[in-house]
Amino acid sequence: MTQLDHSSKPSTDPDQLHDQFNDVWGNPRGWRALTIVNHTTIGLRFLVTGAVFFLIGGLMAMLIRTQLALPGYVLMEPEVYNQVFTMHGSVMMFLFAVPMMEGLAVYLIPKMIGARDLIFPRLSSLGYFCYLFGGIILLSSVFLGVAPKAGWFMYTPLSSSAHMPGVNSDFWLLGITFVEISAVSAGVELVVSILRTRTSGMALHKMPLYAWYILVMALMIVFGFPPLILGSILLELERAASMPFFDPAKGGDPVLWQHLFWLFGHPEVYIIFLPGAGIVSTLLPVFCQRPLVGYRWVVLGVLTTGFLSFGLWVHHMFTVGIPALALGFFSAASMLVAIPTGVQIFAWIATLWLGKPVYHVPMLWLVGFLIVFVCGGLTGVMVALVPFDWQVHDTHFIVAHMHYVLVGGMFFPLMAGLYYWLPHFSGRMPSVRLGRWGFWLVFIGFNTTFLIMHWTGLIGMPRRVYTYDTGLGWDLPNLISSIGSFIMAIGIGTILLDIVLHFRFGQPAKTNPWNADTLEWATSLPPSPYNFVSLPDVTDRHPLWTDPDLPNSIARAEHSLKAIDHGRRETWGSDPLSGKVREIIHLPGNSWWPFVASVFLAVLCLSLLNKFYWVALIATVATLITLFRWSWENGAHPAAAPDAQTQPGEPPLHSRTFDGPGLWGMGVTLLANGTLYLSLLFGWFYLWTVSPEWMVPEHSDLNGWLMLTSAVLLTIGTMWMRLVPGRLRRGSGGQLMLNLGAITAIGAVQWALLLWLLMTANLKVTETAHDAVVFVILAYSLIHCGLATILTLLQTLRVKYGYVGDKAPYEVVVVEQLWYYNLGVIWSAYAAIVLFPNAWGGA
Repeated sequence: MTQLDHSSKPSTDPDQLHDQFNDVWGNPRGWRALTIVNHTTIGLRFLVTGAVFFLIGGLMAMLIRTQLALPGYVLMEPEVYNQVFTMHGSVMMFLFAVPMMEGLAVYLIPKMIGARDLIFPRLSSLGYFCYLFGGIILLSSVFLGVAPKAGWFMYTPLSSSAHMPGVNSDFWLLGITFVEISAVSAGVELVVSILRTRTSGMALHKMPLYAWYILVMALMIVFGFPPLILGSILLELERAASMPFFDPAKGGDPVLWQHLFWLFGHPEVYIIFLPGAGIVSTLLPVFCQRPLVGYRWVVLGVLTTGFLSFGLWVHHMFTVGIPALALGFFSAASMLVAIPTGVQIFAWIATLWLGKPVYHVPMLWLVGFLIVFVCGGLTGVMVALVPFDWQVHDTHFIVAHMHYVLVGGMFFPLMAGLYYWLPHFSGRMPSVRLGRWGFWLVFIGFNTTFLIMHWTGLIGMPRRVYTYDTGLGWDLPNLISSIGSFIMAIGIGTILLDIVLHFRFGQPAKTNPWNADTLEWATSLPPSPYNFVSLPDVTDRHPLWTDPDLPNSIARAEHSLKAIDHGRRETWGSDPLSGKVREIIHLPGNSWWPFVASVFLAVLCLSLLNKFYWVALIATVATLITLFRWSWENGAHPAAAPDAQTQPGEPPLHSRTFDGPGLWGMGVTLLANGTLYLSLLFGWFYLWTVSPEWMVPEHSDLNGWLMLTSAVLLTIGTMWMRLVPGRLRRGSGGQLMLNLGAITAIGAVQWALLLWLLMTANLKVTETAHDAVVFVILAYSLIHCGLATILTLLQTLRVKYGYVGDKAPYEVVVVEQLWYYNLGVIWSAYAAIVLFPNAWGGA
């Protein structure tokens, strides 16, 4: 970070002030571009990378439609076809849809809420590189001829080693898990940023609707992705170490995979849809030139949709043989979720009705969205009816329904947003003629492809077949669908041509070219790395309609937080509810640590693929060392806050308070972590009650007293840890280093007892699912207790170096949360694997 003259006063000349901001916030070039952590650059990287993956997935779709165009036609052999349709679904769902929507949110959210960056910039950078490397690893399997071929849902036992002995499934499990690290990190980043970095006065009820949608989406990622991460870990352990979680002969159950997958999979539909709906709610008021009808009802509908989506996962499992009562419950829940979605649709229609819509190219995509998504919603209600679902399950009707919901709910709004924000990316206006051609070709081609596919499914054509015989009535519908897919592909090509030409020949955009109401149009076009040279106060939901001169007054530095002589990257830290400013959040600058950590994670992934376990162990240690070194440059460290002074009348730096962003980041991360752990407990109790061959060892060597002693020690350490922040608040932290050292010692002894317990338990992890799950539960506790001990040791050292103490106290509160979490984990684990079996009777 560039150091400026701290003794100088903030410049009053706007041009000079912008130069000073660029010195602190500017992005390096060449190889050092890998160190960039700015959200604008990271968001654009997500969008460009997602677009490349979309084109690859689209090419696979064209291969599928070419294969199915004529009966008996063989473009691909069955083995290759299975790989292509598996990779098409995986690429579109995991490498395009969610990362694309997250990337757009990463780019837009700080600008919309009046912040200079996301709250954890280095985490954004790590998330991008994990996404990039995970996607490359997954796609490399195609070129190596070992791509996954068990479907994008990877159902067991088809994906297990008995039926898929090669590395095909391993590429999916490890690559997708790598990508999901990116998704969860972006989810944590967006939740905390929206809650804690809104500009002054932007209370929750004044927040842009897009921010509401992204907040709910990010929370859904936090709670929705961990079950699949757990499922992927368990399946990879089964394949690599023969732990029989899904083997019914040894007490496992293949349906457990379906539960874990769809606990993620159905919220995933709404994780994709909600950002698209947020784009619709943002653009419609602009092109109708009036506020959206029913702001509060729309917010309530978004929150309700997010909540209900977690109660629908069995919607995808109606044919697996679950009890009739459960069928009725999940069928009703599946129809109930249409109500909050309907509220949003009627709000959009009412806005169109009461406004004076102008049909620019983005507006065409919005109308297309309304048509296509409503049709997909209607078929969704149809498949929520159990008898109808039994008839069309695993037919092309489901394929058509899924594409109407996902393409209609995500792709059409995304294209509307692309054309709307294109001037923001480039500073140039999009082409009207090519844009209209692209829309109509895609709209006609899409409906020709998938509207007909509903009929193909109703007359019995199953999914995932590579060819079919003539005379079944499927010939003409498949040919029409394939022709439609090529029309759609031509439309996509037209849009790509439009975008490429746009950057060279587009007309320069003026300030706020669409007469929009949200703050992202108050930046320069394209935006500077710091977004705003001064941060404005917000008094209502439509700041640019209330004050059209706001972009100019911001650029003239007529608002707050315009000092830059200290050399820090700063933004406001605000109250989550009221938006009242509470502290100044100083953000880290460009750093190599995210890139280095992602490289080590990639090495870990590749070594596990090739079963080089010693290399994997070394890569794991290297990753941990990198992350701990990364965490060292934080808080009161000179590299994080080169100057702790603030301007007169300004609040303190966040590192000098008890409520910094790290506290919120740890809390949201532990919510995701806790969801993974609860999914593990769900699997434990599910197998106890459902698995027909569940076996409890007659003579278990698991020492319950040793585990109880470990839990008691952890309780003592946690209670001691609880006292430390209280002493800091009272200004009596003189013995802080001694207290933290003693707590570290207790943590080390507790961890050693837990390790001894695991090593002496004599678990037969390859013979029974019971022992395999016990091993995972204990290993989970061991890892987290070890992490808490190491972090407490680092806090002890940071006290020694003066980075933590009475004047910089908040890091201790962050680590305290992990101790509380571990306490809940170990006591619930003790209840689950020691007390519960004894109460059950041991069998």
